[in-house]
Amino acid sequence: MPELPEMQALAERLDAVVAGTAVQGFEPLGFTGLKTVLPAPDDLVGLPVDGVGRRGKYLVWSLGGGVRILVHLSQAGRLDLETPAKHTRPRGGVVRFRFDDGSAVLVREHGSQRKAGWWVLGAGDDGPLAVLGPEPDDPAFTEFLLTSDTTRRIHTALRDQRTVAGLGRGYVDDILNMVGISPFAAVRSLSSDQRTGLVDAVHAVLDEALSQERLRSGGLSEPKLGLRFAVHNRVGQPCPRCAEPLLRVSYESHEIVYCKHCQTKGRALADRRLSRLLR
Repeated sequence: MPELPEMQALAERLDAVVAGTAVQGFEPLGFTGLKTVLPAPDDLVGLPVDGVGRRGKYLVWSLGGGVRILVHLSQAGRLDLETPAKHTRPRGGVVRFRFDDGSAVLVREHGSQRKAGWWVLGAGDDGPLAVLGPEPDDPAFTEFLLTSDTTRRIHTALRDQRTVAGLGRGYVDDILNMVGISPFAAVRSLSSDQRTGLVDAVHAVLDEALSQERLRSGGLSEPKLGLRFAVHNRVGQPCPRCAEPLLRVSYESHEIVYCKHCQTKGRALADRRLSRLLR
């Protein structure tokens, strides 16, 4: 899934291309993509694009009159820049936005799940943004890491968009490996040094990832993005800290990757379906 670094760099590239244009039209390409009813998408036509930003994992298109378009790519959504605009109806298409300079932005989705979506929000309506927690660079998130006594597992807490907006399994795996914390450790059990290290690791991992993502050009079109991680999606490969083979905990729809030597005091859990959870 595209996470904060991918979405931030993508927003910057989109802003450079479409800011200053006007919406010429749109083509809904999937039945489940649009998540709102009012304002009607037809109301977008003719509105100027003031800019493109990001909140959490959402792209935020700011249009004239306070209207906004949100785009969430979910697990397998991708985005293509088209110059000039195309007229195809690709498999997994979600929506195509056309602009008065002849360009277009295509949102599409790999696989069979249809979770990528878009919202049209009127002035003052935050839609799904209203429930998001602070960004990773917000002091409120740092305060959470340093002081929270919740019994939730740290991996779960960091993936919760109400706790911190923009992180997912990929960068959480990398962050916890960098600081040497078990993904199943309760937040309240973390020492002061672990909490401080966790704050530093969040910033270090995200800053490096964003620097790399800013080298990308165009949209975000690759079928798979997992090779950008240091730990996530690298089961069996050497841990970047100690070179021991990385292990995983498998769930029905996802997995958590970790190093038993660096993170769990030598205790291995190859698969949740076969073993007790580590504490």
